[in-house]
Amino acid sequence: MLIKRNSMEAQANRKAGPGKPAAPKAPRKPKFAPITLSEQDGVVFLHFGTEWVQGAMRKRKPDWIELEYAQQMMSWMLFIERPAHVAQLGLGTGALTKFCYRQFPDARVTAVELNPSVITVCHSMFKLPQEDERLSIREMDAMDFVTDPANHGTLDALQVDLYDATVKGPVLDTPEFYEACAACLKPHGIMTVNLFGDHPSYNKNYKAMRYAFADTLCLAPVHEGNVVVLAFKTKPEIDFKALHERAAQITAATRLPTKSWVNGMQVWHQLRMEKQGKQ
Repeated sequence: MLIKRNSMEAQANRKAGPGKPAAPKAPRKPKFAPITLSEQDGVVFLHFGTEWVQGAMRKRKPDWIELEYAQQMMSWMLFIERPAHVAQLGLGTGALTKFCYRQFPDARVTAVELNPSVITVCHSMFKLPQEDERLSIREMDAMDFVTDPANHGTLDALQVDLYDATVKGPVLDTPEFYEACAACLKPHGIMTVNLFGDHPSYNKNYKAMRYAFADTLCLAPVHEGNVVVLAFKTKPEIDFKALHERAAQITAATRLPTKSWVNGMQVWHQLRMEKQGKQ
C-alpha cells in the first residue's frame, strides 16, 4: 500500500502565479502511518494505525491468499495461463506476491512498495521470501515504476492495490496513471485493480480505466464492497463456456473459488449489454 500524497503530475502542474512556473522545491520525505498488527482465529492482519485491514495471513497457510478480494485479484489467470512477468503495486502483506512466486515457478515477480517498514514487516511477520533471480521487491513510488520506459511492454499481469491509512480510495487514480499502467503491459496483458464499489472513488477510477484500456470487466462485490476490475490492454473475445472450463482447472490446481469469479463477470457483462441496448 502507498501513503496518500499529492500525485507527481499535480506537483508538476503547480503554479506560483498566472503564467509563472513555481520555483523548484526539494522533494519531501513521505510521511507514513504507523504499522499495527492484530490477530484473530489464527489470522494475522495488517493495519496502518486504523481498524481498516490492509492485508491478512493465516499462520498455518502463509502462502494462501486469505482475503476474498485479494483472491479475485488473481482473476487474470482465467485469461493468462503461463505468465512470464507479474507485478504488484502496493505490497500489503505480500499475499499476492507470495502466491505468484510459488504458483508460477518460471515467472519473474516484482512488488513495488513505497514504505520501507511495510517491506520489513512482510519479511519478518508475513513470510515474504528474500529476493532472488525471480523475485524483486522495489522500494519506490508506484507512479515512478509505471512511468519508467524500462518497464513498458514487460508485464503479463499487473495487480494494483494502492490504499493509505484513510482508505478514501486509491492514492493513484488519474487517467495518466492508468495509461502508464497500460503501457507496462504486453499486448495480451491484464491489470486487476481493487476498488470500493459504493465509494465516490469508484466512478472516477473506473472512468479513468475505460479511457486507458481497450476493455474492462468487473467481478461481484465482496467484503465491505470491494470490487475488483479487470482491465485489458487488448479487447478479448469473451467465451464464458471456455472461462468456466478454465476456472475449473484453476480451482483444481489452487483451490481458489474461481467459479464465483466467472459468475460475477457474466452478471456484470449481461447488465452492461442490457444498458447498451437501451441507449
